[in-house]
Amino acid sequence: MQRKLIIIFLGLVLFGLAGCSNNTAQEQHTTDLTISAAASLTDAMKEIKETYESQNKDVTLTFNFAGSGKLAQQIQQGAPVDVFLSANQKWMDKLEKQQFIIKETRFNFTGNSLVLITKQDRNFDFPSLQSIKLSDEKQLALGDPASVPGGMYAKQALQSINKWADLKAQMVYARDVRQVLTYVESGNVALGFVYASDALISEEVKVITEVDQNLHQSIIYPAAVLTASSNIKEAQAFLDYLKTKEAQEILQSYGFEKKQP
Repeated sequence: MQRKLIIIFLGLVLFGLAGCSNNTAQEQHTTDLTISAAASLTDAMKEIKETYESQNKDVTLTFNFAGSGKLAQQIQQGAPVDVFLSANQKWMDKLEKQQFIIKETRFNFTGNSLVLITKQDRNFDFPSLQSIKLSDEKQLALGDPASVPGGMYAKQALQSINKWADLKAQMVYARDVRQVLTYVESGNVALGFVYASDALISEEVKVITEVDQNLHQSIIYPAAVLTASSNIKEAQAFLDYLKTKEAQEILQSYGFEKKQP
């Protein structure tokens, strides 16, 4: 009897160890994808993360949100990234030229438009960019054109109508479009250039003017897998998901515009 009990006990111990081993193996097979994404994608990607992870239990998405230029520079400096989602072609072009991305994985997954916003309780009436005129104490915020696509598009639009020089002294540069949104929401600046998707998520601001898309380069968001990624298969699977109807509907619900790959 005692011998049988010992055998049963040893069997339970071995079964428990096997279970632990299986759990460990399962944990080891979980893939953590690091995705550097333009700041304007923050809210949409948070929902996409929930949806994607619920359908892919073995994958965890970790996002790093910032201005596209800053993200590209981090990648150039060796940051461990699997996927790059840029708010313009310029920074993706640079990474492709320097062979930081896998060219064959690159495609355009969404688009956006540029708007001029102010705080809800402010009374500005600028039906077009040409009509913008600010008193000396008022300021206009935009992303730093050198590294933030939203700021670059705003600069192109203002230069197209010869208003850049007139307003430059009153401009405040931000690290990304989300910081521009915060500046306007807080009332620290009178006006700000953000994407339509940014304006849509805030109840504190209102759109004064929709910027004519003919005044600047097309606002298109490219995506690609990084050559340094150790999870190329899983990274490509995530990009494939961005092409699906489900992902596109999520993006459009946040104010983004569908673009052909």
